[in-house]
Amino acid sequence: MLKTTVVGSYPVPQWLRIYGTAESLRDAIMVVLKTQELAGLDVISDGELYRWDINHPETNGMIDYFIRPLSGIELKLDRKRLDKFRQQMGMAYRSEPAGIVSGALGAGTLNLLRDWERVKTLTNKPLKFTVTSPYMLAKVLLDEHYHDLSKSVMGLADILAAQLQDIDAAVIQVDEANLTGHPEDAAIAAQGINRVLSRAQGEKAVHLCFGNYGGQTIQKGAYQKLIEFINALECDHLVLEIARRPQEELTMLCEVKSSIGLGIGVIDIKDNQVETSEQVAARIEAAAKILGVERLHYVHPDCGFWMLPRFVADAKMRALVAGRDLFVGKSKTG
Repeated sequence: MLKTTVVGSYPVPQWLRIYGTAESLRDAIMVVLKTQELAGLDVISDGELYRWDINHPETNGMIDYFIRPLSGIELKLDRKRLDKFRQQMGMAYRSEPAGIVSGALGAGTLNLLRDWERVKTLTNKPLKFTVTSPYMLAKVLLDEHYHDLSKSVMGLADILAAQLQDIDAAVIQVDEANLTGHPEDAAIAAQGINRVLSRAQGEKAVHLCFGNYGGQTIQKGAYQKLIEFINALECDHLVLEIARRPQEELTMLCEVKSSIGLGIGVIDIKDNQVETSEQVAARIEAAAKILGVERLHYVHPDCGFWMLPRFVADAKMRALVAGRDLFVGKSKTG
């Protein structure tokens, strides 16, 4: 069955921005879950609302939420450190590091199990739980301890793996939006992601996109340069940005090893225009013709919904389900 899902994030409700209490957060998560249920999605998400930080809205907390609680991380930033960070390759989009690695990395007060237990009883639908890739996290740090990208990636990977071992979500998804522009680091990134997924229960997924930094694409690259990286992943399926990518890139994905199912982005999250069900069905059909319908495990948006108005995100979810249903119906009768 071709399932529908989301990538993870959802627009933070206005009342949660104003009244950031535990009760308000629980209510907001319930609203997000119910909205996805009513849209008809097969696998849903908590919306990552608890990760949102008013001081770092451009990434919706997918970086700082994981970094700041860790031990071995220092947050004091002087001009010398700032200049050093700005010399790092590929960091032009970010004005400051998320933190400075000043000692051996440890979990500190990070508690992802608490986050999972907050949401798991609020719905009977299959749930997805997401974490940011250790490679992506390492890239936004200034490393003054290991002085070795591989060591910092694996240190972060070990922390995340230990955090995930008791989380019994239907899908565990690792999000990677930096390696897409730096395929030269494929081996390091794959090793880190595989370490994280090695302790995960349930279905294992990896999300790849080319950036969603406040709606901006920040990585220049192509899937053709990522095939070796993808085939090194020990996951069950991919969650890929496709709707905003060149159509010919679908052909490149034919080289992905058959043991990895494909999740295809058919909703453009960098555009407020809501797709019609016919547009969604046509995007699925185009992917199925090139890749084979048996390779398609999921259809979903290109990335998270956090930057969109809520009514747009909600309408896009309904269009996703309607388009999937339209495609499946045509396939059965055709």
